[in-house]
Amino acid sequence: MAPGVSFGRTVFRSPLLFSGRVSRPAGRTYRPVAVPPVYRSFQKASAPSKVPDFAFVFDIDGVLLRAATPIPRASEALSLLQSQKIPFILLTNGGGTSEAARVAELSDKLQVPLDLANFVQSHTPFASLEAYKGHGDAKGEAVLVIGGEEGGDVCRKVAESYGFKNVITPGDLYAAHPDLWPFSKHLLEYYRKHSRPLPAPVYRGPHALSPGSDAALRNHLRCTCILVFNDPRDWGLDTTIVTDLLLSHQGYLGTTSPLNNHPSLPNKGYQQDGQPPLYFSNPDLWWAARWHLSRLGQGAFRETLDGLWRSITGGEGNGVILHKEVWGKPTQLTYTFAENVLGSWRGKMLGAGTGCGLEGLRNVYMIGDNPESDIRGANNYQSPNGTSWNSVLVKTGVYLDGSEPSCPPKAIVDDVFSAVEWGMKHSGWK
Repeated sequence: MAPGVSFGRTVFRSPLLFSGRVSRPAGRTYRPVAVPPVYRSFQKASAPSKVPDFAFVFDIDGVLLRAATPIPRASEALSLLQSQKIPFILLTNGGGTSEAARVAELSDKLQVPLDLANFVQSHTPFASLEAYKGHGDAKGEAVLVIGGEEGGDVCRKVAESYGFKNVITPGDLYAAHPDLWPFSKHLLEYYRKHSRPLPAPVYRGPHALSPGSDAALRNHLRCTCILVFNDPRDWGLDTTIVTDLLLSHQGYLGTTSPLNNHPSLPNKGYQQDGQPPLYFSNPDLWWAARWHLSRLGQGAFRETLDGLWRSITGGEGNGVILHKEVWGKPTQLTYTFAENVLGSWRGKMLGAGTGCGLEGLRNVYMIGDNPESDIRGANNYQSPNGTSWNSVLVKTGVYLDGSEPSCPPKAIVDDVFSAVEWGMKHSGWK
């Protein structure tokens, strides 16, 4: 069994991370990356003279890539670490595709061979949600996945690779019921190209249920979980479906819970009637895209949904909150998961005989461009192994050079290569 990270009753294990499969496509070769002269002597040695007691964790967007274009000196930074057998992993709040596809793409763009075992996307930990996998096929139970390509089903396929059954998308629901949302008709044909038949019919009876109505709901579509894998594309459609489910009875789309706004119940009865839990894979408000200004991300969608929920329910002043789980950087959960992955990769890279893993790992350098995710997460993280996490902010992404970071890092540098230099010097590596 692969090593895992435990949070209460949930154990985070991902065969994608610990399989040891290398993503290099058959027949593909990588051209040597030019390393600055001052470091060329490192490449001549077969191995460093000692085991490094430090490692690196890299964000991707704004650190290694800007949209799909490599940031200058990113390839050199990773190649240098590989030549010195200094462990690193990639930890991104991005996603929306399979880990294997993303690693192959990064290997190709950066011209550095990477491995599935040192790569974590925002939604990779979703693979641990065993309670929502493969249940109730005969009863029409399904998991709703949101995000990814416009109307496409890439995220659906990723969820299925994690072991989820009966995965549906907003596009499936809209293709089956175009009257569900009146303002995306121009996208209907596109949705139909990627949609699948629903595993059960949607309930279309009286939405106000009375005691004993459960019998009428049997064999209708019931959503057991909502997973926001990636930034939503059609916010109006996605918001409408999520809101319908959060107000539903037992997750049956097309119903309204009789407990909503019940004054004597916790949370005024909202989300107290078996509605599906809501998971977000990351909280990023902004991300560095091809446009010169940062673009709104999944965190903006979450904030929009929070504001809508306050308007619908009377708001927090009425004692109502939106219950949800938010993963990704800067959460403690994601950083603990990442440290576990780093330990596994370090042991594999340096050899089991060295007694590595997380033992003797004194410093981890988190290299990121976003003060609110990369830097805040590293600053706040309390390693159960006593490892010190050091945040290094680069100027090539979300952070605006010359501004005061909302969360101050240990160092601000020009780019990722400078960050690697800073970390190696800080750890006394020569």
